[in-house]
Amino acid sequence: MDLARKRIVLGLTGGIACYKAAELTRGLVKAGASVQVVMTEAATHFITPVTMQALSGKPVFLDQWDGRIPNNMPHIDLSREADALVIAPCSADFMFKLAHGACNDLLSTLCVARPMQMPLMVAPAMNVEMWQNPATQRNVAQLRADGIQVLGPDAGDQACGETGMGRMLEPEALLEEIVTALAPKRLSGRKVLITAGPTFEPIDPVRGITNLSSGKMGYAIARAAREAGAEVTLISGPTGLAAPHGVNRIKVVTAQQMHDAVMARVAGHQVFIGVAAVADWRVAEVSAQKIKKKDGHDVPQLKFEQNPDILAAVAALPSPPYCVGFAAESEELLRHGEEKRRRKRTPLLVGNIGPQTFGLDDNELILFDEQGQTHFPRADKQSLARSLIDEIARRLGG
Repeated sequence: MDLARKRIVLGLTGGIACYKAAELTRGLVKAGASVQVVMTEAATHFITPVTMQALSGKPVFLDQWDGRIPNNMPHIDLSREADALVIAPCSADFMFKLAHGACNDLLSTLCVARPMQMPLMVAPAMNVEMWQNPATQRNVAQLRADGIQVLGPDAGDQACGETGMGRMLEPEALLEEIVTALAPKRLSGRKVLITAGPTFEPIDPVRGITNLSSGKMGYAIARAAREAGAEVTLISGPTGLAAPHGVNRIKVVTAQQMHDAVMARVAGHQVFIGVAAVADWRVAEVSAQKIKKKDGHDVPQLKFEQNPDILAAVAALPSPPYCVGFAAESEELLRHGEEKRRRKRTPLLVGNIGPQTFGLDDNELILFDEQGQTHFPRADKQSLARSLIDEIARRLGG
């Protein structure tokens, strides 16, 4: 559970995007967080306190004079045990209040009275013209200067019928931002380059050679690296996965394309993690047209040539990043994993039994380095990804 034992104060201001706050609340609770909802009077015109109480499991606070708080100071008490304060949706008016320190309702007073070390995040939601207005942009700049995290907004269709910037981020993206904001920043200031997924080597325009890699492990590592504060670039073969929020994804198909994309971008990165299941060989002569099946037993003969070794190429650079390789074996993992680490000349190699993890949401890993082996017992891939990023950060001194 990404937010287990975390306590979130979720503030709602007036806007049609309040309906997304309901789904965000569900996501936060499902992720293990305790959610205390505070609403402005304007927010109650778009969604009811009863709905938010049902989703959060806690009474909703609206009034700064609420007698349910023993000392009648909800603006103090509600924030003192919280891990973060999130305003979603955050209207243009409320951003004005935050930028100028206004305290004229419970939520604005709560924001000003919060402990300064507590993260405050706002998810703007408004019409495109309101977002682009110079006054709004001045307020946004002031919020950022004050250390308030501005999440979004996004561009797209709006409830008013217009299109442009101003849409509140979707609940899934907001949840990712909150998880990331509360995670330890062990890779802060680092740039991480990751490969993930399978490659596809064409035989003709409709056929090709690939493997069973789903890309889930590589995408989980990309997400974990971003949570740890890194700037992450993910070079991905063909998968059905959505790009992790905040990660720059570059799509490729073949091993040669992946190699070229990596070598063109690896400079300036401190860490390279080669998770992709890259095809070792490709068809030497790809047919321009579909190869037709003929009567009889005339089976086409394919000639193969070797693909470039991406991990070895990165490790052989004059000033290589910290290189982490992956080995998906079908047997004798301990022997093959260590042999591959030495052959590729990488400080760290991660091994697993491919047929026991391809397409699944869990995995079991063994880390190989000069000191020996470290076993990560079977767990969900996101948990394993975070453990691996912790190991990499520790080795880098983070």
